[in-house]
Amino acid sequence: VQLQASGGGLVQAGDSLRLSCAASGRTFDTITVGWFRQVVGKDREFVAAIRRSDRRSFYTDSVKGRFTISRDIAKNTVYLQMNSLKPGDTAVYSCAAGTRSPIVSAINLPSMYDYWGQGTQVTVSS
Repeated sequence: VQLQASGGGLVQAGDSLRLSCAASGRTFDTITVGWFRQVVGKDREFVAAIRRSDRRSFYTDSVKGRFTISRDIAKNTVYLQMNSLKPGDTAVYSCAAGTRSPIVSAINLPSMYDYWGQGTQVTVSS
C-alpha cells in the first residue's frame, strides 16, 4: 500500500483545512486508516482513525468537535477535515494504514499501522 498525504498549508487561527490521503495498492474499505502528527523534537501524536471492522471513527481529545475523518471509497481517499484550527495544531500530518482492527485502547498506537505516507505540513498562525 502506498499512501500520499496532501492539503497542508499555512492558515490563521480559526481557519479550516482539509487533508487528503490517497491510497494505491489496497482499498480503504479493507484497512484501518489513521492520521498522526508530529512536531520536531516531540513524539508522533495520534489524531484520528477509521477502523476497518466497523468503520467507527476515533479522535484524540484535543481535536474532538473540530476535526472529522471520512473516506471516499470511490476515490480511495481518506480526508481529515480540520476546523477551528489553533496554533497548537501546527505539525507535520501523516496518514497511516494497517490491516488490523485495533481495540479502542490501541487504535492510537503507531505500531498498529503497517504503511505510512509522507507528511504534509500544517502551520497555524495566531
